[in-house]
Amino acid sequence: MLGMNKKALAILMRTKMRPLSPASQSKISHMQLSPGGGNKLSTQNANASTNTEREFEVVRESMNSAITMNKTEVLDALLNDFSEGYFSLSGENRRKLLLILAREHDLNRTQVHELIKQYLGLEIPHAEPTNHEEESRLAAFYRVERNLRQALKPMYEVLFERLNTHPGGLRFLSIIRADIVSILEEESIASLRALDSYLKEKLITWLSPAALELHQITWDDPASLLEKIVAYEAVHPISNLIDLKRRLGVGRRCFGYLHPAIPGEPLIFIEVALMKNVAQTIQEVLWDDPPIPECEATCALFYSISSTQPGLKGINLGKFLIKRVIDLVKKDMPNISTFATLSPIPGYMQWLLSKLASAERSGSTFRENILEPEEERSLLDVLQ
Repeated sequence: MLGMNKKALAILMRTKMRPLSPASQSKISHMQLSPGGGNKLSTQNANASTNTEREFEVVRESMNSAITMNKTEVLDALLNDFSEGYFSLSGENRRKLLLILAREHDLNRTQVHELIKQYLGLEIPHAEPTNHEEESRLAAFYRVERNLRQALKPMYEVLFERLNTHPGGLRFLSIIRADIVSILEEESIASLRALDSYLKEKLITWLSPAALELHQITWDDPASLLEKIVAYEAVHPISNLIDLKRRLGVGRRCFGYLHPAIPGEPLIFIEVALMKNVAQTIQEVLWDDPPIPECEATCALFYSISSTQPGLKGINLGKFLIKRVIDLVKKDMPNISTFATLSPIPGYMQWLLSKLASAERSGSTFRENILEPEEERSLLDVLQ
């Protein structure tokens, strides 16, 4: 331990020493209650319940104000109050608040209904109006269509848009969606599904590849970032600091997507091994010691990809990350000609066997032409 450098020590301490969970904190709080009779404890519980309800109403009011307030000079303070208050809520109260957001700040269906009636009552004009009357009818269509588009936007869109431009807001929106997804895994609620779908579409737009920075993660990065790699690695857990340093060293690459609004934390990262040939097992990748000289490598093997944000579930950043990494590796290492993965493909074998079973009924096993003829023959030789 004495020979460990400051960065290694920082990563070790941050990885091993986690803050107490809310459940643990709650247990400690109960243990620290001053001794007394049952009546005193009941009074404390009643007071706590009252305080919780009061805190919930404060957060609810700050959320409502963040949606309806138009004074920019106080909007930042309202958004801060809402985000801080949200984190203070229990899981049950978060669920309660999200249901209020989904139901009370949805679109105005009465207005939508009236606009649709107006639209259906309009006389369809010619595509190219030839007189003032037809031009007026066409203008009426444009006006109702514009109003209808606006009316079809739920009111909670205002909250999402404002949080997206607020410091820390994008991360907060990701946490909100993680809570929504967690609730929907337990029960299906139509209004909450609509809220989730709308927020997901917003996040897809805000997290487009053009807005993301591709960053090669190395041992020289801050300890805070490396600690997140250790914490979020979901495929092949990093066992110790030597393992981490090895995955970032010679013959290995690690790339992540970062967003300016969430600095120092990759949204998703991928680990790559540079090898002479495609490995047959993951053990060859994890225990290939020492790695081959990079100049001898001809294969880039993608062996692990991990998302760090539960709130980005269903937002496919992985395929864009892989494409970017392939382009970068090709540019930096022309000797790499093969790109492969050891990751399982769910349903692949069933799909492949169905293709082979239909070989006798068609000229080619793979009518989609996804394989070269020699590749198809080689595959058939192996499986038959």
